[in-house]
Amino acid sequence: MARSRRLSAAECGDGAPVVSMYARIYDIVRQIPPGRVATYGQVAAIEGHCSARMVGYAMAALGQEDVPWQRVINAQGRISERSGGGGKSRQREKLMAEGVIFDSTGRIDLEVFGWDGPDFDWIRDRGMFAAPPPWSG
Repeated sequence: MARSRRLSAAECGDGAPVVSMYARIYDIVRQIPPGRVATYGQVAAIEGHCSARMVGYAMAALGQEDVPWQRVINAQGRISERSGGGGKSRQREKLMAEGVIFDSTGRIDLEVFGWDGPDFDWIRDRGMFAAPPPWSG
């Protein structure tokens, strides 16, 4: 049985450089308006060549302050714990300052605060994919 080669730190699943994939992820996240959230999986589906986990890695590697990282949450409508801890309360504070409401269990109602995705022309012009929000029927 053939073994699959291990990906280098500079590649994503399709052999494209991670740097360009991260740039695409950051472009998508910049489209999420204040007071709205998107899931890691939703961002991955729009990017089209990565997984929700890769979106998480991109958010963890973020060094650019103009990317609203706080607006990306998990599919359960919750803030994901960071490796090494920390950041969860900061993300919650930033979202609350934008008007996002958490229920008593720390969950955000995606039907109320979920982002519908970028404009179709924006998606088409960048060669990305229209993906329905995960909470839509």
